[in-house]
Amino acid sequence: MSCDVCPFLNNFGRTITQTKYWKVDINDNQEYLGRCYVALKRHCGSLSELNKEEWFNFASLTKKLESCFKKTFDAKLLNWTCLMNNAFKEKPYNPHVHWHVRPRYDKEVKLAGVTFRDPEFGHHYARGADRIQILSDDKLKKIIKELQKNL
Repeated sequence: MSCDVCPFLNNFGRTITQTKYWKVDINDNQEYLGRCYVALKRHCGSLSELNKEEWFNFASLTKKLESCFKKTFDAKLLNWTCLMNNAFKEKPYNPHVHWHVRPRYDKEVKLAGVTFRDPEFGHHYARGADRIQILSDDKLKKIIKELQKNL
């Protein structure tokens, strides 16, 4: 089974920022404004296999991203999830450490002609077809540009 994450490491058109160890890319689905994923640049299958430098760098990146989202879009919190279930659907298993980041908002945010709402604020994030909001590359690039101003 091929890795679902490694191909994204070579996709530079949607990169928000990167460090020596981590790369942050915007997600196609913007049901939460700024939804992105943070992937370890090396292929590694478990959090317990991260080295000290990668953990320290991740902690620094977390602070940087949370501050950026609060300053840029007035996000109230960021939900971080490390979900690697897809890597275990078939053998041979091939997980790659990455995080899904969902900024959460207690009010509507408007950007690039799109209104973003978070009606479940204060609760677990919603899933389902009614929450999918795929944006054009131009609109994604506007989100990236706004975030990069505050990194």
